Amino acid sequence: MITFQRAAKAVGKHVSRTGLKLRAALGAKATRACPACGADVVGFFRYGDNAEWGCPKCGASPRERLMNHLIDSGRLVVPQGGAILHMAPNEASLVRRFAAAAGDYAPADLDPARYSVPGMAKVDLMALADEARFDLFYASHVMEHVPDDMAVLRNIRRALKPGGEAWLIVPLWAKPTEDGSYAMPPRERERRFGQWDHVRQYGPDFADRIRAAGFELEELDAGGVEPVMRHHHALDERVYRARRPIGA
Repeated sequence: MITFQRAAKAVGKHVSRTGLKLRAALGAKATRACPACGADVVGFFRYGDNAEWGCPKCGASPRERLMNHLIDSGRLVVPQGGAILHMAPNEASLVRRFAAAAGDYAPADLDPARYSVPGMAKVDLMALADEARFDLFYASHVMEHVPDDMAVLRNIRRALKPGGEAWLIVPLWAKPTEDGSYAMPPRERERRFGQWDHVRQYGPDFADRIRAAGFELEELDAGGVEPVMRHHHALDERVYRARRPIGA
């Protein structure tokens, strides 16, 4: 669905990206770096309200760059030889990292035809029935799309092995979470939640929902990264590191 908001974001992105290419062509120094592709860049392009959203080399978003930084720094550890369920695998760098590490890599989406990742499977998180199969579940900007997030969190917990982790990233605002439904008109969902295919806008109380589903939780925020490094990579967003307790 094409809306004015989406069109305006796309135009802004194109203009900003073109400006970075021009700066590089005119000899601007590459003083920043993208941890997703390893490239040195002159800056990051705008998307929406975020003036430093995308890498001009690989397109990596702030959350993709944050994930790579956390893995590179050892704050997050990809299970070697383990089973990984990667929902909505848009981030090419993480597809490569997870696929290289996993013994059982499962890229999946409700609409797998949208992706060119080999081995894509159709998975509806509302109906996820696996039990103690996965060492890692990763979903970035997925939970705001599911009709019943508490049911999905319980399904994820059941699908993880004891000690397994779910790394979750969602759009956040400072207010409490506001829920909607797909019964709402798309333009109303866009007005309230920022995008026509979102059914809620999460606040910091998302952490309470994760704990209520039976997880142990650690929050890894870009604001906790050393300021010089955060600026160098233009990191943003927050990772909710949810762990299924051992013995559960």
